[in-house]
Amino acid sequence: MRRLIIRPGGIGDFIVSLPAIGCLRAEVCEVWSAPMNVPLVRFADRVRAISSTGLDLLGVTEPPAALVETLRQFDSIVSWYGANRPEFRDLVRELHLPFTFFPAVPPQGARCHAVDFYLEQVRTLADCDSDGIPRIVCAGERENFAVIHPFSGSPRKNWPIEKFRALARGLERQMAVRWCAGPEDPPLDDAVRLDDLYELACWLAHARLYIGNDSGITHLAAAVATPVLALFGPTDPSVWAPRGPNVRIARTGREWAPPMVAA
Repeated sequence: MRRLIIRPGGIGDFIVSLPAIGCLRAEVCEVWSAPMNVPLVRFADRVRAISSTGLDLLGVTEPPAALVETLRQFDSIVSWYGANRPEFRDLVRELHLPFTFFPAVPPQGARCHAVDFYLEQVRTLADCDSDGIPRIVCAGERENFAVIHPFSGSPRKNWPIEKFRALARGLERQMAVRWCAGPEDPPLDDAVRLDDLYELACWLAHARLYIGNDSGITHLAAAVATPVLALFGPTDPSVWAPRGPNVRIARTGREWAPPMVAA
């Protein structure tokens, strides 16, 4: 069996899909994802950024012959890409390509966790013996420092930076505090910024504690089994909370004082 798995989406979306993607592994397995997520795929025979494949041209222009020939080499193509593009789905049917499409996000009002939603999707294609915990393996010993990542993909999810700073001052009585930021996050003095997500994952794996908003990096910290305090505001943690052996969820409000988070 030669299988292609196409999983677009942000860091958190990709990480909560990892247990389902793992169930889909085949004798030959290739994964196409958003560029930033490529380093996180450690098990596939080949990993490519979706943007490098020409896939977005299907249904828009004449299908690139080389791309169609590449897709024909697979016995199964499982795609979370194109579910909302009827012209894309129509074309792959006309080309007799072996696509199975799945919705990329749980429906509004979903009552199950996103990890379980994706696992249930793939049960029609593969035996799923998964405990539903996303894992990214990184070697290394824990060190006595905490990581704070005060950003996310949406400002409305962010606890105020001054509250993070107050929390950091309290933590510094017990351990060093290091700040973390992504390449596109606002300026933050002395923040660690690593473009390669696997390098970032392995750095987070050394931390004694991680604190952050509802963000992809918070999911990344949980996936390497670092103890995580995830601060959730408007998003439903019953659907989107990071999963891991040492994850604690706290609901935030802008009036919430730092000592309550540290408790």
